Amino acid sequence: MASSAAANLEDVPSVNLMTELLRRMKCSSKPDKRLILIGPPGSGKGTQSPIIKDEYCLCHLATGDMLRAAVAAKTPLGIKAKEAMDKGELVSDDLVVGIIDEAMKKPSCQKGFILDGFPRTVVQAEKLDEMLQKQGAKIDKVLNFAIDDAILEERITGRWIHPSSGRTYHTKFAPPKVPGVDDVTGEPLIQRKDDTAAVLKSRLEAFHRQTEPVIGYYKNKGAVAELHAEKSPKDVTAEVQKVLSS
Repeated sequence: MASSAAANLEDVPSVNLMTELLRRMKCSSKPDKRLILIGPPGSGKGTQSPIIKDEYCLCHLATGDMLRAAVAAKTPLGIKAKEAMDKGELVSDDLVVGIIDEAMKKPSCQKGFILDGFPRTVVQAEKLDEMLQKQGAKIDKVLNFAIDDAILEERITGRWIHPSSGRTYHTKFAPPKVPGVDDVTGEPLIQRKDDTAAVLKSRLEAFHRQTEPVIGYYKNKGAVAELHAEKSPKDVTAEVQKVLSS
């Protein structure tokens, strides 16, 4: 048996083996972190989460993806979630917390996790805390990507895309050479349906109404770190690292 295990490792290119060993060594010294990222659409959570994930060896728990994976894998919770979705109902908070609970047991989540897109309401935050408490754990930090609505509008409504290549432009921050036209092919650029002022306005209203109270809930527990999300991605990364190293 030992020889076949050794053979398995021999088949791994030495570069990959070294990378994996170095990753394990680096990760073993990292403190555990259980983080929640909260911020309106366009505040930069998606830019920062992979950086935080790699730096602290955390797993990224995006609740939408996890629900889809549980449904596809036909786990007991996934089957229940599918029943709700098929009826056009929202998946219950208890189910989502159960799916997070399951996901946290994966080896990649050993050092902790980043939760993104959940909790969206105070009730969800309470249920999440209850579940963590049973495991003797708690949320270490809630990173609040604070940013003015007007800045978000400029960021989001200025985004244009070349559909076939996925190249992205921004009327102010990264404009194409010719307005409305892809630099490489000369084909017209389009705007995503979600990137209009009207859609953004309704998403922001939902965020302020539902999710801002969650920030208040965690502030009372002393877990919130405010980030200046209007700054450049590099500056925000520096702020995040400062917060998480303290």
